[in-house]
Amino acid sequence: MLGDRLRELRQAHDLTLRQLAAAAGISAGMLSQLENGAAEPSLSTLRKLARVFDTSIATLFDDPDVPRVAVTTRERRMRLGAARQHITYSRLTPGTGDLEVLEADIEPGQASSDEPYSHPSTECATVLAGELDVEVDGRVHHLHEGDAITFDSRLPHRFVNNSDAPARLLVAVTPPMP
Repeated sequence: MLGDRLRELRQAHDLTLRQLAAAAGISAGMLSQLENGAAEPSLSTLRKLARVFDTSIATLFDDPDVPRVAVTTRERRMRLGAARQHITYSRLTPGTGDLEVLEADIEPGQASSDEPYSHPSTECATVLAGELDVEVDGRVHHLHEGDAITFDSRLPHRFVNNSDAPARLLVAVTPPMP
């Protein structure tokens, strides 16, 4: 699905594989693997590609054929990883562009990003397992299993697992982050 959408966007922008790779700062080989479904992109790579297309990351997953009711089975979830961090996201929602729900696993000592970042959305995160520190606008909120936090994503934020055990959270973002 993602590979087909990347190819479609690349062709709509009249770019060759090499041109898009150069503009995004990734290798043509990596882009080819992404388009062919042989590799899974990091969030950093998705951000770079979205910037080239002057769109949101969610647009990279848009699927115009999504039915009004969509079921995403565990096996069919799109998995995303963040480069240099031990965090993995599973996308639970289809590519409709107005809501994104992710399940994330964060290993001990890891974070969703090196530094807090912001984007024009509203976010709600619920800790499904473990403990998590959520940094929002310079303040740390320590959450336990079952706790939730909702915030304006324009405030710099990130998720940090400062515990000795893995943490799992559910994150809803509307609109999906660019």
